[in-house]
Amino acid sequence: MMLSSSSPAMSLLDPLGFGRAACAYWVDTLQRGTLYLDVMRQRGNQYLEHIEKTKPNVLGFEAEVLVDGRELPRPVNYELLRILPPEGVEIDDQSRPFVVVDPRAGHGPGIGGFKPDSEVGVALRAGHPCYFIGFLPYPVPGQQVEDVVEAEIAFLRHVIERHPDVSEKPMVVGNCQAGWQIMMAAALEPDLFGPILVAGAPLSYWAGERGGAPMRYTGGMTGGSWMTALLGDMGAGLFDGAWLVQNFERLNPANTWWDKQYRLYANVDTEAERYLEFERWWGGHVVLGADEIQYIVDNLFIGNRLSTAQLVSSDGRRIDLRNLRSPVVVFCSQGDDITPPPQALGWVRDLYENTEDIIANEQTIVYCVHDTTGHLGIFVSGSVSRREHTEFTANMDYIDVLPPGLYETQVTSADKHADDDLIERDYLLEFQRREVADLDEVVQHRPEDDRRFATVARLSEINLGLYRLIGQPWVQAMASPESARFMRRMHPNRLGYRLLSDRNPLMSAVPVMAERVRRDRHPVDQDNVYRALEGVLSSGMSQGLDAWRQYRDGLIEQSFLMFYGQPMLQAMVGLQGDAHAPRHRPGAEPEHRRFIEQRRATTRAKLAEGGSHEAVMRSVIYVLGGAPASDERNFKRLRASRAELEPSATLADFKQLVREQFFILEHDRQAALEAIPTLLSGQGAEQIDAHLEHIEHVLAASGDLSAHAAERFERVRSLFHSARPGVEGGRSSAAGET
Repeated sequence: MMLSSSSPAMSLLDPLGFGRAACAYWVDTLQRGTLYLDVMRQRGNQYLEHIEKTKPNVLGFEAEVLVDGRELPRPVNYELLRILPPEGVEIDDQSRPFVVVDPRAGHGPGIGGFKPDSEVGVALRAGHPCYFIGFLPYPVPGQQVEDVVEAEIAFLRHVIERHPDVSEKPMVVGNCQAGWQIMMAAALEPDLFGPILVAGAPLSYWAGERGGAPMRYTGGMTGGSWMTALLGDMGAGLFDGAWLVQNFERLNPANTWWDKQYRLYANVDTEAERYLEFERWWGGHVVLGADEIQYIVDNLFIGNRLSTAQLVSSDGRRIDLRNLRSPVVVFCSQGDDITPPPQALGWVRDLYENTEDIIANEQTIVYCVHDTTGHLGIFVSGSVSRREHTEFTANMDYIDVLPPGLYETQVTSADKHADDDLIERDYLLEFQRREVADLDEVVQHRPEDDRRFATVARLSEINLGLYRLIGQPWVQAMASPESARFMRRMHPNRLGYRLLSDRNPLMSAVPVMAERVRRDRHPVDQDNVYRALEGVLSSGMSQGLDAWRQYRDGLIEQSFLMFYGQPMLQAMVGLQGDAHAPRHRPGAEPEHRRFIEQRRATTRAKLAEGGSHEAVMRSVIYVLGGAPASDERNFKRLRASRAELEPSATLADFKQLVREQFFILEHDRQAALEAIPTLLSGQGAEQIDAHLEHIEHVLAASGDLSAHAAERFERVRSLFHSARPGVEGGRSSAAGET
């Protein structure tokens, strides 16, 4: 067999070829190293330029400030911005406003509008007026988490006032940490919100599966929140967000310490721009108030009080997520190690005993679990934005009138459906009814772990109290604004950027050398044996670091479970008595059970209340309820029902009518159907026939009905005919259940 002189095998057999490959690889290695160092220098310069701005952000769109949070009665470092549409993008001012809220969890604002294919970009392309809630690098002195929540409420009021002719409330997107803030705001002022999308947002902090979610053990392994208080005191009342970023980076040491950097080094000729673009956001560290981060750690991360309705505002209002009246879309991913699905969805299991509770509270909860994307991919991945976020945005009106209950969504390709001509985009968002018990497979709740995390919460209170009594006075006496600034500058994450910038004299020769390399670049062929060996060694390094991560995470988990599972320790913090359950379960409280019973009684009283409007909507919902899944094709039917049957109704009134009739059907379907002729009493034959024609037209809006739905429609037709004047005896037989 003849071998090519350029093949790796020939290089090994031919000493001359072997030497040529070595020389070519050596030249390429030196050149790549020089270019890599120059990219690091640009990264450092970019970092310094970014953090020295008064209002740094990474938004990829032009924007104007509408409301400065520093001028509110309770001042905060947040701002409401209006996104200016790019050239060629038309905005319909009569469309529902779209508000994106970015997370303040160590990084600066802008990730929700980072790229053209982003949450902001998707909303703009759909023609929605788009707004953005961002923040400044430093908090207002004395700023509290509750002040931020009230500011976001004020911002939303301003958005609504700017669109007085739009009956639909704004759709609000909360990314990561902003998700739980938005949920708190919606619990306090539910009437201001349209559909809420929380993307990668942790809401149930004790939840998580064994072998995953290592961040939930952090509070226990540090002895509680006293370390947070210590860092806040050393920062003279400020907490450096770089500490939070460092925690995120430690979750995946293979990516942080090797993969990300090697990817740049290996592809430095093509990867530099993408790398620098991302690092502009990743390195844009911000500062939080010590009181803010302490509230977050005590009440959310360790106390888990948000998902169990134990938070109370300073003016005595309970922050109960069951108060929400807007549909909530929870978007999470199996590949997210910062907010895994159990932490994103566990609050549903905490608050509700069953689906009947969700319906009785008039809540619509939709969840979508992506298979692979990571935490940041939920917000910035172009493929995710083009699929999931586009479908969420396009279906927001449908989600807003979706009957109460729990739904799981799946995004499928339109060409996989037989009636793809009825689908307006490349993908279809389908809604499958689910029961609360179905979430057990995702949440993987363990009562014995609840007791462990409750032990952490009690021990944290003890340690924090001891620190405040003994250590805090000394630390606060020694800390000063100057020492706090020095500590922030010396943080390893910040220092790494500074040391590799132009402010380091040792870097002065790097740009000159990099320019010479670019003029005379000799990249090595990919089939070079040494380049192939480099890739093998890189993979080995990455796998080794990942193996170490798995060992480390397993050791931390076992240590946590063993230490906080000790009966003696649990007894010492007061958890072996019968007075308190480890996890508060609001859905099982006597007051809530009485509320459910009252709701049932109210629903029974409304079975025969109303007229033809109620009869028609009840019939439409009954027929559509026969479908195994719900999607935009059924939305065409609902949209047609509003246009045909309730043309003068506002969306809020129409939504209330849909929900009320849905409650009645859910409560007692047989009695609800039998009451339809009563609702039609007093109607003439022509009026009843006209109602049937309207229903038929609505149901035909998106093609043929399924066989089961068609059977239900025939039963509805019989019920309407039995209500015609002069018809007797058909009422009970027509109402038989299917």
